Order: sequence, then C-alpha cells, then structure tokens
Amino acid sequence: MPNLTHGAIQANLVFELKTAYRTKYRIASEVTLATLPASNTSHVVIYPAITLEYLHEPVERTDAPLVCIEIQSPSQSLEQMVDKTTMYFDFGVKSCWIVAPAVQGIFVYDRPGHYQFFYEADVLHDPNTGFELHLPAIFA
Repeated sequence: MPNLTHGAIQANLVFELKTAYRTKYRIASEVTLATLPASNTSHVVIYPAITLEYLHEPVERTDAPLVCIEIQSPSQSLEQMVDKTTMYFDFGVKSCWIVAPAVQGIFVYDRPGHYQFFYEADVLHDPNTGFELHLPAIFA
C-alpha cells in the first residue's frame, strides 16, 4: 500500500516533470496500461504531447508511454519491481524508472536488465529519452 512518502515522491515527480516538460509531453499519474499477461497501473507515465479524450477515454491505454515510473512500496521487493520493467518493455515502453525511497535513489532502465542508478545530489539522465531531473527535488 502506498504511504505518505510514496505519495509525496509521486507528487514531486509529477510536479518536476510538468515544470520542465509540460509543453512537449503529457505527464500523468495512475494510468492503467493494457500490458500482458494482465493490465498494470503505472505510478507515473510520460507520453508525447497528446490530447485528452474527455468523452471516450479508454479504461486501459493500448499505446505505450515513453516512460513508466514505479515507486517501490515497503511491501514490494526489488525483484517484483524489476519484473515490472520487463513487462513494460514488452509493451513498448522506451525507459522504466524504479524509485527506491529507502535509499533515496532511482534506477533508470534503458532496456531489460540494464540500468543506471542515481542517488543523493545526482542529476538523473535518461539515455533513451533525454529527460533530466535533479534528485534532491524528488526526495524533498
């Protein structure tokens, strides 16, 4: 279950991404994706700038976002989180980020099984998309 730390990090991610990239990308939270074998709701997604479908929005998105961001809850193992990255890459996502609150770091996966780890005062750089974020703002 998400807790206050999880919610604050998620809010900070959305705020920082929207502040930096709102004109070029659609940043959203809690979007259900039609992944296989079962649908999955990503904590934060980044799409190219798309228009919202206010009247006919599908329950599950069948188009892959550029980035899926997952925030690890205390009840989730890192192995469970890594398994999600494989599912997202199979769906067509370009990059997957796993936020690890306990160590105040973010794993940025550019393909299955391959990641860079950012922590402390690092500037996160996603090599597949060019997104950059200052970690102190995320874990503030």
